[in-house]
Amino acid sequence: MKASEIKELTKEELIENLGDTTESLNKLKINHKIAELENPIEVRAVRRTIARIKTELRSRELQANK
Repeated sequence: MKASEIKELTKEELIENLGDTTESLNKLKINHKIAELENPIEVRAVRRTIARIKTELRSRELQANK
């Protein structure tokens, strides 16, 4: 998910998406431990998506406090 797509989402959608993405990352990690993934770079992409979502949530929180 791109940063521009993330900025268009509401706070509730971001929180829901964060939970889903985190769950997806956990499943990928488990599958990677059990057997080699077809595309191990997918783990990195999911981690970065989580970071983008958390960054957007934090920036909105800081803007609300001003």
